[in-house]
Amino acid sequence: MQKEAKQYQDQDLTVLHLSAVKKWGGGERHIENLCRELPNVVPKINNIVLCNSKFRFSKNFYDTKTEIIPASLSFKMDPRYVAKIINICKKRKVDIVHIHDSTALTLYILGTRFASLPPAVFSKKTSFPIRSRKQTLFKYNSPQIKKILCVSIATARITSETIEDKNKIRCIYHGTNIKDKATTTPFLLRNKLQLKKEVRIIGNIANHIWPKNLETFIFVADELINKQQLKNLHFVQIGEFSTLTPPLLNLINECKLEKHITFMGKVENAANFIPQFDISLMTSQSEGIPQFIYESFYHKVPVVSTNVGGISEVIEHNVNGLLAPAFDVKKLAAHIVSLLNNQQDRENFTRISRQKLENNFTSAVMAEKTYSEYKKVLNER
Repeated sequence: MQKEAKQYQDQDLTVLHLSAVKKWGGGERHIENLCRELPNVVPKINNIVLCNSKFRFSKNFYDTKTEIIPASLSFKMDPRYVAKIINICKKRKVDIVHIHDSTALTLYILGTRFASLPPAVFSKKTSFPIRSRKQTLFKYNSPQIKKILCVSIATARITSETIEDKNKIRCIYHGTNIKDKATTTPFLLRNKLQLKKEVRIIGNIANHIWPKNLETFIFVADELINKQQLKNLHFVQIGEFSTLTPPLLNLINECKLEKHITFMGKVENAANFIPQFDISLMTSQSEGIPQFIYESFYHKVPVVSTNVGGISEVIEHNVNGLLAPAFDVKKLAAHIVSLLNNQQDRENFTRISRQKLENNFTSAVMAEKTYSEYKKVLNER
């Protein structure tokens, strides 16, 4: 009877989410979706997000009734961010800390040296292996980190190679919110780019970071437009520019693709443009599972992707999409041609993908599973 009395029951719950990133991406969309859905699972929840003051969440986030607190973070171990973690946990009586990136993990572990902090869970959102450095292994294997929530089975498998307590590791697909997707955009791509009706749009949404391998995106365009002479294609890439952007733009010029590729940079509510794509093309060399794929499923746009990370867990080749090895330009190009020429495949793939999304990969399912892990942690205290 005593043990039952100590068990955590649904009650007022305060979760402190830690984010130390500087740019909006799929990981930050995960925080937004999670904070939007958790109140539907446990009504008496208070979500607080401590974020980098140099970063701004999307305007949509402010509809989640989540309290967002900015903190100074000029360098990786900025004590001002650590001080805010400690202060919030103490004053707001935080029950559990949810850490969303590796820098935030470092800052939380640093905070445990100066104060008694609530237990934490960590979301592993990429398929990068954990570095086998002493300091890195120390923070991931800290007894304060009670659960490691991996975005895919592939990520969980890679993570387990360096985590001592394998029981900490759980796979929870992030999924996407399917309740209020919008398609409103400030302009139509076809009008803005002055594309004729017969031109097909091959689209990609990704920030300009090395895992996204946007060189391959350009090389696929070169293969189809210059080598195969398919001039009725236009490649559109949406995502925040970085130091990697100038070489990518130079590559476009070298391939003489200026009239056939548009890099649009960062655009608000980028996913709203997906219904204007004929095909979604993912050319990543490393992934967890990108939101871009889930969003394409929702909008019934067929997907051609590299088979990396957890992507094959949501796309079964030739069943609900087409997969190719990373860097395999010719195979990716062949898949695009195949889809463009086969309306029945496009219809079948998008129908099955939408069904898989609704059954397995929604943010509502993600929130339920995440809360279940929260309860396990709280019951183990």
